[in-house]
Amino acid sequence: MSITSMNEILANAKDEGYAVGCFNSIDLAMARGIIHAAEEENAPVILCHAEIHFKYTPLRSVMPILLEEAQKAKVPIALLLDHGKSFNTIVQALNLGMNCIMFDGSELEYDENIKCTLEIVKIAHALGASVEGELGRVVRPKDGGADGFDDASLVDDTSLYTDPDQAVDFIKKTGVDALACAFGTVHGVYRKEPKLDIPRLRAIAEKTGVPIVMHGGSGLSKDDFSAAIANGVTKINYYTNMALYVGNEIKKQINETDEPYYHKVAQWAQQAIFDDTRSTIRLFMGR
Repeated sequence: MSITSMNEILANAKDEGYAVGCFNSIDLAMARGIIHAAEEENAPVILCHAEIHFKYTPLRSVMPILLEEAQKAKVPIALLLDHGKSFNTIVQALNLGMNCIMFDGSELEYDENIKCTLEIVKIAHALGASVEGELGRVVRPKDGGADGFDDASLVDDTSLYTDPDQAVDFIKKTGVDALACAFGTVHGVYRKEPKLDIPRLRAIAEKTGVPIVMHGGSGLSKDDFSAAIANGVTKINYYTNMALYVGNEIKKQINETDEPYYHKVAQWAQQAIFDDTRSTIRLFMGR
């Protein structure tokens, strides 16, 4: 199946009331594990690579892998640059074959976020690519295991949450296809029980009418995910929980063998990625 537009994938999910998983993929094992799980569930997925992960795998190195694996897949797959912040990176991603861009202008002043997001939208749309913008800021704590840089005290700062009325203005002025919102989630591992502002989320979804994206979902309960999806979330970015699960599974396998050859480790990783992705897809689709 050919690579599919994120807009088409999210429109179907929005109509049918489920959320599409957006899974970070930094190597071949991750790409194959994720896609195999999606095929087993006959579910669409979004494969992404985040700018913050370029230190592990450069974009130019990973894109041929993602393109080839996605093109061979039996289910709809979109390829997304996750948390793109620099103009040069975004242009490079589009030139290398990404068909959707998540531009993260959350640390910019509001007017500057609009200005930069609009420029990205113009370029991406001209090339047939979709754009996800971000309004509000999902905190990335230093101790969360997600390459964080924020102080933990910001987790409770509700002033960083997305304002529903401002979201309407933002979408009108930028033309983004989807909107990443802040309503109580954090990037990385949760150090205390999260408190999601579901009424805020519902208001954003109802007022904007666009697919709403949740970042920082690792560690939420099944009920939290269900509530978010029922109140407008159509796309969920998922990485930290999977990375931790896979690491623990590899550790367990290594402790049970006297010969932990690297090629075996790679196989264990791909199987663990498959297992975690499959259960996550089922959760997001309410199965």
